[in-house]
Amino acid sequence: MASKKSEKISASSSSNIPHWHDPESSEFSVNEGEGAYVYDENGTEYLDFISSLYCTNAGHSNQKITDACNEQLEKIAYVSPSKSNDTRTALADKLTTVAPDSLSDVVFSVSGSEANELAVQFARKSKDASKVLTRWRSYHGSTYGAGSLTGEPGTRNAVESHAAATGAVKFLPPVAHNSPFDADSPAELAEKAADHVEYVIRNEGPESIAALLIEPVAGSSGGYPAPPGYFERLREICDKYDILLIADEVISGFGRCGEMFAMQTEGVEPDMITFAKGVTSGYIPLAGVIMNSEVGESVRDGSNIGQTFAGQPVACAAGLAAVEEYEDHLIDNVRQLAPVLEDGLHSLAADHDVITDVRGRGFLWTVVVENPETGEPIVDTVLEDDEDNPIDEVVEVAKENGLLLSTGRPAYQIMVCPPFCIDESDITEAIEVLDTAFEKVFK
Repeated sequence: MASKKSEKISASSSSNIPHWHDPESSEFSVNEGEGAYVYDENGTEYLDFISSLYCTNAGHSNQKITDACNEQLEKIAYVSPSKSNDTRTALADKLTTVAPDSLSDVVFSVSGSEANELAVQFARKSKDASKVLTRWRSYHGSTYGAGSLTGEPGTRNAVESHAAATGAVKFLPPVAHNSPFDADSPAELAEKAADHVEYVIRNEGPESIAALLIEPVAGSSGGYPAPPGYFERLREICDKYDILLIADEVISGFGRCGEMFAMQTEGVEPDMITFAKGVTSGYIPLAGVIMNSEVGESVRDGSNIGQTFAGQPVACAAGLAAVEEYEDHLIDNVRQLAPVLEDGLHSLAADHDVITDVRGRGFLWTVVVENPETGEPIVDTVLEDDEDNPIDEVVEVAKENGLLLSTGRPAYQIMVCPPFCIDESDITEAIEVLDTAFEKVFK
C-alpha cells in the first residue's frame, strides 16, 4: 500500500479548523479517492475501511453518481425546497419503493442530525406529546436538538455544557457484551431489555411520549445489533402505548447491513426512518425522513419550518444514482463478503486476547478492546479522557501501514465499516494490517 497515485498535492490551508478537532493530532489531508482507496497530499495510498465517515458506501469516484450530478447541474443546480422538482420527486418516490411497505411519504433534510430533529418534530406534532425515548450508548447527532437525543456522553455533555434541549428520556441498550441485564441467552436478553423499555414508558407516562428513536444496529457507539425478538417486542410495546417507532438509519441504511435498510433485517416496520450519509454515498449532503401515512398526513396539514438546502436537486440526482448502484450490485457484494469480514475479525480476536468482543452486521462492525483479565476498558475514555489510549495507537499504526479506521464512542472500540466495492483481497489486507498493529501496540 505504499504506491503513489499522483504528484504531491498541496495540503489544505491551516485556516481550516476540522470537526472533532484534536490540537495534538497531526494534520491529515485526503485529496483524492478511487474505489476503496484514498490518497493524501503526498499521493500515498490508504485502504478506506471506515468509508470516510460511514458515508461512501459506493466507494470513491463512482462514475454513475458523478455523471448523474453533472447531468443535473446542466439542468438546474438549485430549487427552493418549498417548490417541486422532478429529480427531487423521483428520489422521494424511489425511497418509498425500497423502504418498508408502510412508509409512503418523504421530507428531505441536509444532515443526519437535522433529519432526526425533523422526525422528532413530526412525532411530537402527530402525537401531541413532548417526550422522545432514546437509549444510552446511542448517537443521533451533535446539534442541540439531536445532541439531547444522543446517549453517548462525550457528545451530549459537550453540546449541553451551556444549554440543554428538553424532552429526551434514556433507556438501557440490549447489549450482549458486558450487559446491564442478567441474561443467560439472547432470547432472555431481548425479553429483559424490552421489559425495561416498557418499565420506562409506564413510569414516564405513556401519554407524554411521542416516539421511541433507536438505531437498528448501533453506529459509532459500538456496532451492536439487538438480540433476536427485541424489535418485535419494541413494535408491540409502541403499538400498545400509541408511541411512534423511529429507526435512525443514518449509518445503517442503504445497504450497510445487507438490506437497503437495517430494519428490513429485523422484519419489523417502523413508523419513520431517518436517513443521510449513504443515500448519496456521501457525494453531496442529503438527508431526510421516510414516514407512514399517519405521520405524513400530519405534516401535510402545514408546516412553518424548512431548510434551505433540503432536497437539493444535485444531491437528489446523486441519491438516485447511488440507490441504483446499491440495487444493481453493491448490496449483493455486501451479502457475499460480510461472512468473510466477520470470520476475519473473529480470527483476529482469537489471536489477540485484548480483543474481547467482535459484533456487527453486514459491513458495520466493531472490535472491542479491553483488559482480558478484568473485562474493563484499558482506558475508559469517558472517565479518563486525559489518559493515553492504546486503541488510538492501534488506529494510528494501521494508518501508518495504509489502512484507515476509527475508534468508536467510547473509544475502546475500533469501527470497521468498509465501502461496498471492496473485494476479498481487501479484507485479507485489512485484517493483516490490523494484526500487525495489535502486535506492535500490545506486544
